[in-house]
Amino acid sequence: MSANILIVGCGAIGGLFAAALSSVAKVTALDANDEHVKAIRSRGLRITGRNPRVVKIEATSDPSTLKDQRFDAIIFLIKSKMTAAALSQLQPVLSGNPLLATLQNGMGNAEVLLSASDAIVVRGVTMNAGRYVEAGCVEGLIEGKTWLGPVRGNVTDVRPLADLLNKGGMETDVVADPMGAVWSKFVFNCVMNPLGAVMMGDNAARYDAPEMRALIDEMAAECTAVVQALGGTFAFSPMDYVDKVRSGEIPRSRHAGSMALDIERGAPTEIDELTGFIVREGERLKIPVPNCKAVYRLVKGLELASQRRVTKAR
Repeated sequence: MSANILIVGCGAIGGLFAAALSSVAKVTALDANDEHVKAIRSRGLRITGRNPRVVKIEATSDPSTLKDQRFDAIIFLIKSKMTAAALSQLQPVLSGNPLLATLQNGMGNAEVLLSASDAIVVRGVTMNAGRYVEAGCVEGLIEGKTWLGPVRGNVTDVRPLADLLNKGGMETDVVADPMGAVWSKFVFNCVMNPLGAVMMGDNAARYDAPEMRALIDEMAAECTAVVQALGGTFAFSPMDYVDKVRSGEIPRSRHAGSMALDIERGAPTEIDELTGFIVREGERLKIPVPNCKAVYRLVKGLELASQRRVTKAR
């Protein structure tokens, strides 16, 4: 019997995970975008990019339609601030005790999932990147590695999901403690995501302007200091990808991060769960983070301005 997987949030990254798993498991997507769901149900989920394909998966925008289903794993790939509400809506399917996994950006997601008593909780990060193109279509932009590890449970509990991802073509490592990888990707996101938004989605500007290069390095140093003060360690250099792009070892993509896309469409960003976390913890620990604070404030203003722009255009 094949595994039954629920993807909560079938946008850019959720779509890539759903497509990868669809070849080795039964996949259902829960997404709040009605048009996206309708397109997936009628035409399939279309993936463009280096590995174009169309996959058939189940999709719904109504959590109540899932109440009679039993899932082996539920993977959360929605915005961090939506996690608690989504988990509450999924209470009927939690009775089957599915594994709960978060690969979301920011801090606090695993803690929300731990509120589901007795559930195995898995935390991880992925270096894959994509973008939502239109209803029913997601573009794969960067193919990268994924790390998964137990928050509640053990390594053995994590392996079945990791094996499915590997069989589906998404390289995944199981680690005993996921936090090293989480902290590494977290620092990268705290720096590059908001700066992609500030640069209005122009990825080249993050690399070509000397002032931006300096700002990236200074923000990374501030984030690293806060994480280390919290007792965090790094599984890999947080800015390794940036260093490789700068040196020409890997090509520069046109992807400027999900926050830039959020600003473009007037959607809420994850700035509070990313750079905002560094600002709050820096103040609490009395560690100066002036660059992070300034960028955090700029993105909060951008977020409000973009929402007002989209509202006026309607």
